[in-house]
Amino acid sequence: MRGNGRRVVITGFGVVAPCGIGRQQFWQGLQGPNVTGGNTTTIPDWDPQPYFESPKDARRADRVQQFALAAAAEAVEQAGDFIGDPARAGTIFATGIGGLESTQEQIKVLVEKGPRRVSPFLVPMMMPNASGASISMRYGLKGPNETICTACAASTHALGYAARTIAWDLADVVVSGGSEASAVEIGIASFGNMTALTTSGRSIPFDADRDGFVLGEGAAVFVLEERERAIARGATIYGEIVGAASNADAHHITAPSPGGVGAVACMELALADAGLTAADIKQINAHGTSTPLNDAAEAEAVAKVFGANGPPVVSTKGVTGHALGAAGALEAAAVLLSFEHRLIPRTAGTSTLSPDMTIDLVIGEPRSWEPGPTISNNFGFGGHNGSIIIIPA
Repeated sequence: MRGNGRRVVITGFGVVAPCGIGRQQFWQGLQGPNVTGGNTTTIPDWDPQPYFESPKDARRADRVQQFALAAAAEAVEQAGDFIGDPARAGTIFATGIGGLESTQEQIKVLVEKGPRRVSPFLVPMMMPNASGASISMRYGLKGPNETICTACAASTHALGYAARTIAWDLADVVVSGGSEASAVEIGIASFGNMTALTTSGRSIPFDADRDGFVLGEGAAVFVLEERERAIARGATIYGEIVGAASNADAHHITAPSPGGVGAVACMELALADAGLTAADIKQINAHGTSTPLNDAAEAEAVAKVFGANGPPVVSTKGVTGHALGAAGALEAAAVLLSFEHRLIPRTAGTSTLSPDMTIDLVIGEPRSWEPGPTISNNFGFGGHNGSIIIIPA
């Protein structure tokens, strides 16, 4: 990664997802059946209390904040004594929407009971920066504290920006990632009415019969650290971020640019940032939402950059659903776990690759591999593109 010669490694990560709470439970969930039977997948029987001092504190945090703090607790515990100088420890976090559940609930209160009954806690519960701010306050991180809100590319952008903050010597350690909890009535209705959600009840990325995404939720949080510092304190290193890129389609508020032009440029920028060539990439974790236009554009872009039947491609959204601003964080966690287990998960639910695609999609069974440089892509409404390259420790 371009900077002052400072390398950026990952020394802790935590996950909260519908298919598993905790890193290894998440990994086991990725091996399970795909999402079927509806247009949402949520965390069943979610209990935030273990992550808060009191029930009152938990009630004053939107579900999106609760997920973020739960994932952060696992990441921080795994990283150990990482903070050092609090002024050199930052928080660069992401969400696509923020506290939508609280917003919806309090609008109902406003309509039914009037403005005086609206909760004074609504603002700190609904604001998109609440999750990152909560992590910063809980752990005393006094360096840069910023939130990126670029739709479905948000947490990939956050991880890239966090890594650059360290590479440019603006911080020594940054807690980063993303959280989302938008599978509530207003979110489901709006995505459904714009025909983005599946009508068949299946998330089947890149499949010939794909018809939309399943709306998911969750969070993944990472401790990023300057490499020599991490080695000096004896930290376990799970991966290294070597390149990242961000650009825009400047084409349409929801549709990708024809031919995946923006995605092509973004992946090429990430490769250049990492000092790698397309031939160096050994796995592609795709955005792969299961929508007709986006999957087609991404598959075309991948083929343009890496050639027909290039590196193995996987989308984990067949299991996780599409967690919007948290998607890239969940997928970065899947990449680290694929390093650890030396296995690329299958694209759950997908059985027949769309005939217009020439990518080497991992379907049917997980694939054994020798871990190597992996690129993870995310593309969001508004024309936002993000790519990040992670290598094994």
